Amino acid sequence: MDSKYTKPIENLAIGKIIEVDGSRIIAELDPSISELSRVFAGENYPIGQFGSIIKVHFGRRTIYGLVSRLRMKSDYQLEKGIPVVGSDERIIEAELFGEGEWRLKAESEFTLEFERGVATYPLPQQTIYLTPKLELRFIYGDAKGVVIQLGEHVGSGGAPCYADLNELLGKHTAILGSTGSGKSGTVAAVIHSILERGEIAQHTHWHPQVIILDPHNEYGKAFPKHQRLSTDEGTLKLPYWLLDLEESLSLFIGKTEFAATSQSNIIKNALIYVREQTAERLGLDKSQLTVDSPVPYILGSAEGLDHFGCKGGVLYEEGLIGAINIQRPDGKDKNKHEDFSKVVRKIDSLLKDGRLKFMMNGWDGEQDPLPIVVNQFLTQNTTVQIVDLSGVPNEVAGVASAAIARIVFQLKVWQSETERQNSPVLLVCEEAHRYVPNRGEAQYEAAQSAIRRIAKEGRKYGVGLLLVSQRPSEVEATVLSQCNSWIVLRITNDADREHVRSVLPDSMSGLTKMLSGLRRQEAIFVGQAATLPTRVMIRNLLAEQLPRSNDVDFDKGWQQQALTLEQINLVVKKWRYQSK
Repeated sequence: MDSKYTKPIENLAIGKIIEVDGSRIIAELDPSISELSRVFAGENYPIGQFGSIIKVHFGRRTIYGLVSRLRMKSDYQLEKGIPVVGSDERIIEAELFGEGEWRLKAESEFTLEFERGVATYPLPQQTIYLTPKLELRFIYGDAKGVVIQLGEHVGSGGAPCYADLNELLGKHTAILGSTGSGKSGTVAAVIHSILERGEIAQHTHWHPQVIILDPHNEYGKAFPKHQRLSTDEGTLKLPYWLLDLEESLSLFIGKTEFAATSQSNIIKNALIYVREQTAERLGLDKSQLTVDSPVPYILGSAEGLDHFGCKGGVLYEEGLIGAINIQRPDGKDKNKHEDFSKVVRKIDSLLKDGRLKFMMNGWDGEQDPLPIVVNQFLTQNTTVQIVDLSGVPNEVAGVASAAIARIVFQLKVWQSETERQNSPVLLVCEEAHRYVPNRGEAQYEAAQSAIRRIAKEGRKYGVGLLLVSQRPSEVEATVLSQCNSWIVLRITNDADREHVRSVLPDSMSGLTKMLSGLRRQEAIFVGQAATLPTRVMIRNLLAEQLPRSNDVDFDKGWQQQALTLEQINLVVKKWRYQSK
């Protein structure tokens, strides 16, 4: 059953193996090769390109390796402690990753049965060959199975690059790249591919649930049918009563690294008291509630209170502020009252801060608002919910993103197994270093806890995480290491490249050497969602499918008239009212 496919192609032979070290092979390049490319069947094949695929014939089977390095033999000999004689010989290093065998599928039609993993190892002196592009298409896989297309494999003659959807989303993915590398376009390409899968796979019903935390208001343009949740327009509602104890402490005490224990206890006791009060009003069983239960309550008013929380000498007992004042000690010793007064004053300042309306708007005291708040993020009306956090003040950005992540996660935790299976959610965390930084800043503690928990446990409950960052070295390593797939675009910063290398599997860490030289839209795709580690050119999108670019064209801009006084007045008005 021999065919042209099973026989070695001498024109593609490039050298001989000199060392086999586990799955790593080292081969000496044929000295007669003067140019590092070959032409075969009208196609140009580069020799020794990082990430390209070489093969070794072993009887009827073929063993495939991923090129990781091309260097001078003298360097290799120096490493081995061998005396070096001047020479210009070169060696190729490659990682073996799979095997294949050609089989007759139909009359004179052969197919390559490829499988990951290596059971047969080559021997020294065996010849290595470049892999024809026809074979590469079999190795890279096809559109069968639950896959979405990311783009095309670089150097494969246009072979499409597919990602396993369940591995990509269910086991979390990181998209990393410097500014201008095409990071936002890659995020949009992944989400568009998810949305298009229903039609491609001919599903009768297809309703993905995607929530994007968008700190720069750039993704709305890419998804015209999305639902925008924004603080500027009043469409985002994250009421204070929704926060758990940790988030409430962060908001109401303005949590520093060392939040006073006494103030924390004041808030905790007051929260239990007001939640139990509301439970009675809504007909809930207060014996089953905890301090973290999302039960609405009112804040009360701090207007006209003296240092002792009194209005005209009468203790004020309404809402959370009233519950704080009930705890005050007897007597007029101002020092004993100081912790209580600090908390009340902080709540009062939050109520007066116009930027925080989306969190501080009170509850009307009537119907249970929790289902309506949750319905913002998980709805039948749209598939993509974009949470525009561009108008959220930095000091509460961590609390806001934590609350959203926790709402989604808690809903999944308390769903039945069947409900979870029927409604998985993808949370896209853009600018992840803002919400889960490795610096341990107190204001991001709540967000770190929420997103860290999704990273560790989300896959069990049907919550996928897509972490996006231009500064991987500033993203908390615990969260980044929970990702099982990586799409890494150009990274120019040494510290960031080193950080990426530390979280990638050992066999893939060599790929990071080429990160600074990638083109725009070109990425390294590795991990469980990838058939094999590869360089991929991310698919092109139409202009209307791309996120809003924040790049300003100086040449075009400076051809326009300068701002008039009237235009400046309009901007100043929006600036003053903190409204876009």
